[in-house]
Amino acid sequence: MVMKSHILTITLNPTVDFSTSAPEVISDVKLRCTEPHIDPGGGGINVARAVKLLGGQATALVAIGGATGAHLLQLLALEGVPTVAFQGPGETRQSTSVIDQGTGQQYRFVMPGPIWQDHDVPRALASVDQATGEDTLVVLSGSQPPGVAKDFPSILSDHVAGRGARLIVDTSGPALHHLAAGPHDALHVLRMDGEEGEELAGRALPSREDTATFARALVDRGVARMVIVARGADGSVLADGNGAWHAVNPPGPVVSKVGAGDSFVGAFTLAMAGGEPVENCLRLGVAAASAAVSTEATRLCDPETTEKNRAACVVTRL
Repeated sequence: MVMKSHILTITLNPTVDFSTSAPEVISDVKLRCTEPHIDPGGGGINVARAVKLLGGQATALVAIGGATGAHLLQLLALEGVPTVAFQGPGETRQSTSVIDQGTGQQYRFVMPGPIWQDHDVPRALASVDQATGEDTLVVLSGSQPPGVAKDFPSILSDHVAGRGARLIVDTSGPALHHLAAGPHDALHVLRMDGEEGEELAGRALPSREDTATFARALVDRGVARMVIVARGADGSVLADGNGAWHAVNPPGPVVSKVGAGDSFVGAFTLAMAGGEPVENCLRLGVAAASAAVSTEATRLCDPETTEKNRAACVVTRL
């Protein structure tokens, strides 16, 4: 895919992910685990990794600290993901997921990360400014570290707007609620999952049309030019100023849901960077998310599976 725009992903709260399995997960005994699989993690990092897997290139802007931060950069270098690192507070976090081999259930232990102070945020924004050019697609994905105010995505939007770039945000919690209050001139895409959408809407969104109506309302209020709401196994709904679409893949195996959202954002952004129509961006995003859930642990979208899924993906205008 020919990329017409540069992609920059932002990860304020990265992690080194350890994934393993044990015969069973029970309390008060030593659990003898398998050899761990170690991955660089955090929303923006996974988006950049997904872009790389699918044949594109994205630069990962990452806050790092301590020995774990150095290990994280080494892991990214081994995967061929270019990075722009800046000093974050404290030690970069680690996270662990364990699969119970008997039941197939996955247990995820996610650490909060180091606490940010007021002076840490300007340093992050300065790094973004230096790495952002005209028509850059800037992707903010993943959790915010403790201490970062809920209005950070809105502040970032102002910085991006001043450089002629476009912002794509996949966040949750207070930051999402603050963004949803809108409007934001430079927020090009806002993505959320179904539960977050229902929480914002204040009601259930049982049908695709319900989800589309909610997403259109956010677009009409100027929250973002495009709003995407994931519906789990029922694919995703996208609304913009020209209408609304739904995309879904045929049912397939669900091995691990880790990385599905980041795979969606990576694939969607890659298609957008190539100048694809919005329906094609949505199709590739859903195909990549479906590919990610069919892989083990923290592995992302396999390119061959993604391509097969894209051919089978059904896109409908709502």
